[in-house]
Amino acid sequence: MIPADEAWLDRNNAWLGAELAQLRRRLEAMIAARAGTEPPLVAPDGIGEAAHPADPPPALIALGLALGLSRFERAILLLCVAAELDTGMSAAFAEAQGDRQLPFPTFALAMALFEDPAWEALSPEGPLRYWQLIQIHQPAGTPLTRAALRADERIVNYVKGLNHLDDRLAALLAPIGDAAPESLPPSHLEVAAKLVRKAGQAGGRFALLGGERESKRRIAAAVAGALGLVAFRLPAESIPAGAELDVAARLLARDRRLIGLALLIDAHEVDGSGTDNSASRVRAFAEAAGGLVFVDSRDGLPGLEADLSVDVARPTAAEQRSAWARGLGPAAGPGLAADLAGQFDLGLPDIEAISAEAEAGPGGETLESALWKACLARTRPVLARLAERIDPKARWDDLVLPETETLLLRRIVDQVRCRARVYDEWGFRDVMNRNLGISALFAGDSGTGKTMAAEVLANALELDLYRIDLSAVVSKYIGETEKNLRRVFDSAEAGGAILFFDEADALFGKRGEVKDSHDRYANIEINYLLQRMEAFGGLAILATNRKNDLDKAFVRRLRFIVDFPYPAAADRQRIWERAFAPRVPLRGIDFGRLAGFDLSGGNIHSIAVNAAFLAARAEPPEVTMPLLLEAVRMEFRKLGRPVNEAAFRTLQAVAAAGGAA
Repeated sequence: MIPADEAWLDRNNAWLGAELAQLRRRLEAMIAARAGTEPPLVAPDGIGEAAHPADPPPALIALGLALGLSRFERAILLLCVAAELDTGMSAAFAEAQGDRQLPFPTFALAMALFEDPAWEALSPEGPLRYWQLIQIHQPAGTPLTRAALRADERIVNYVKGLNHLDDRLAALLAPIGDAAPESLPPSHLEVAAKLVRKAGQAGGRFALLGGERESKRRIAAAVAGALGLVAFRLPAESIPAGAELDVAARLLARDRRLIGLALLIDAHEVDGSGTDNSASRVRAFAEAAGGLVFVDSRDGLPGLEADLSVDVARPTAAEQRSAWARGLGPAAGPGLAADLAGQFDLGLPDIEAISAEAEAGPGGETLESALWKACLARTRPVLARLAERIDPKARWDDLVLPETETLLLRRIVDQVRCRARVYDEWGFRDVMNRNLGISALFAGDSGTGKTMAAEVLANALELDLYRIDLSAVVSKYIGETEKNLRRVFDSAEAGGAILFFDEADALFGKRGEVKDSHDRYANIEINYLLQRMEAFGGLAILATNRKNDLDKAFVRRLRFIVDFPYPAAADRQRIWERAFAPRVPLRGIDFGRLAGFDLSGGNIHSIAVNAAFLAARAEPPEVTMPLLLEAVRMEFRKLGRPVNEAAFRTLQAVAAAGGAA
């Protein structure tokens, strides 16, 4: 590496100017010898041997040391650089070679111009060509010795003292930025220290495993900084293929010696199963680049020869709590940092960003509420294809359930809210390695309130609710279902969302006897799902109307099972009384008589909506018993249930008369 201070730049330019002047005198001497005149005096020092400070040396000397150039190879490079820096050199080149068709440096000119020439200097394996310091333009039929030589633009800039990343690499790489050791939590600082000790000055390949991408970037930057390097990130999808991969890797290895860089290959989304060639490109590039290379992958890449593999998790709950307290400072109320760390599993960059932007919202919104919403927005999972986000409307007062089931739902809310105290303050996290999340099964017939209960929990906990689309998750292709489930759970791991699996028996069914490969893979899907549910740290709700079809091993792992019974007459009356929006005009409604119809809560809500539409066209526009009875008749027909027309006409007549049957 070369310094960038003004004093060194002045010395470098002065030294380079002296070298170019000496080169011009050599050319003039060669021209004079060709013309038979007295040649000018030439200093006995060879090219690149003029006096220079030992530390730091001029850029050309530093380049030669970094890339292993001999004195003759360095002289050839200076000859090519001179053609770029001094346009007047073209005429001198042509005159010195005695050919107007050669106004450019050639290998023949270099061999005649400098002492101790060596044919190996232009070998493809020699540093000039291996590191692509010069380019050779050799039209068909032109001898190599008369081919035009040209210095690479990146190298010309370097010799002038401008040490920037090669433009061809700049299109692929992005700087990660600095990460001071104090910016890392203790758990990540320990990982970084281990990597620094292992890498030393020789570098190495290191696999960073786990789903915490931003933390891995900070660790890579901290390790690079400790070793005096600059860290750059390379997305796996940007790695070229074939011969272009070799070229890019060689340019990177060259710039690694000139700049002092470390590389983080972002292979987080690369599938190591071998279904595409992304993994093989990552492995090939990591091996070819050399130096300090980090490979960010979720579970590791098969075949990657890593000097060390480390798991990088999010900061611990205690570290997150400390980060919240540090970021919010005195503005944090009692227990606010603990509440945020207990619900949301965030990395330090997210905590720092939210804390820096935190302020009370408009309309009297508290700081606590603004922080909670900011965390929800930051942790909102990317599940557009696999799930539907539900805007929860229902609250506790809308729910009609027996006291036992209602109490179970409140217990679910209590456990979600108190996780930080039980797991972290009281130490259960230290003695448990699974089942740290909360899973609940809602079992009951269609229309008994399972989805409404999920909405109630989402409102009570102030969390987003996502209904998983099983048609998008389940795939006929082997392995795709597991990948989709993984995306669902990983996206929701930060804790800001409740996962709601409707009709869960389609996905969580019993494992069957293995008769063919399809049975085997179906069982693998269920096994994977059981393991992933145990590892999931949030709240997952499964709804089914076929409880007995669920796998027993799965049911055993559930924290809660809430049965939603078919509503009795008293419950149906309460559902009828709450079925209408507050502004719906009602007249003469006999909720007790309506409760006599054997209907679920979902059917009752459907009837209420249909009756409202019937009333919207009536005069006056009011929901009345005759309209409700007509809507009940419609619902019965929709359900395929027999309709006793005589009984309905009697009820409608009584309702119209305002009397009792």
